[in-house]
Amino acid sequence: MSTHQHPPANSPAPTPTGISPADPALATDGSGAPKVVAEGVISSVRPDPHADDGRRPVAWLHIVAPGRGVTPSVRSWCQCGRDLFAAGQARALALITDHVQHRTLCPLLGSQEGKAA
Repeated sequence: MSTHQHPPANSPAPTPTGISPADPALATDGSGAPKVVAEGVISSVRPDPHADDGRRPVAWLHIVAPGRGVTPSVRSWCQCGRDLFAAGQARALALITDHVQHRTLCPLLGSQEGKAA
């Protein structure tokens, strides 16, 4: 049997003594000024790459066109209330054409200035 005793499981572990926080590194020129960042790290503030430019999706077209022998399908959504579905090659192509036309006629999409083609 071992005579070494462990502290009870619900007690905090004893903290070691004599530990101090790390000292700041001195500047490479020996001036004694602490370094703020590591060498080679860019410290300038850059613009947020995820900044919100205010654009939101309004109309969606989801096309499922698997391989040969499988029926393609298309779904067209718009925030104006449009929600159409078509299955089969001829109907899917017709809905794609209709979705493109809807994008020019929809009041939610027609008022956008400078939209990309």
